[in-house]
Parts: sequence; C-alpha cells; structure tokens
Amino acid sequence: MTATAILIESALAFLGLGDPKVMSWGFMIGSGREFLRTAWWLCAIPGIAILLTVLGINLVGEGLNDTFNPKLRNL
Repeated sequence: MTATAILIESALAFLGLGDPKVMSWGFMIGSGREFLRTAWWLCAIPGIAILLTVLGINLVGEGLNDTFNPKLRNL
C-alpha cells in the first residue's frame, strides 16, 4: 500500500499534477527531463531512489507476511 502510494505520487508529480511547492522524486525526474542528454544523473538518481524505496518496502512487507501470516504456516 505504501509503495503504491509512493509510485502514484511520483507519477502525478512527474506529470505536473502534484503540488509545485513540495519537492518530490517525480518532480525531480520531470524537471530533469530537458537535461537528460547532458546531465542524465538528474533523472537517474531520483529514479533509483524510487526503485530502491519501493523494492525495499515490498520486500519488508513480503517478509512480514511470510513470518506472521497464520495461513502460510501450515504449508
């Protein structure tokens, strides 16, 4: 749920539908789009941050589900 919220917020900010007063990873990627050929890291670093954050949250959630879900203990 949290990872999905991060992805949705980033996508909306990338499209320019977010709050322009608040800095977000999607806004950073959208702003760096025009400098992609000369300064690729302006888009790459926030993109990698989104990737690692969402992947980490999903892995922690799956680990907690595997540990504490009683339906999976019998398998």
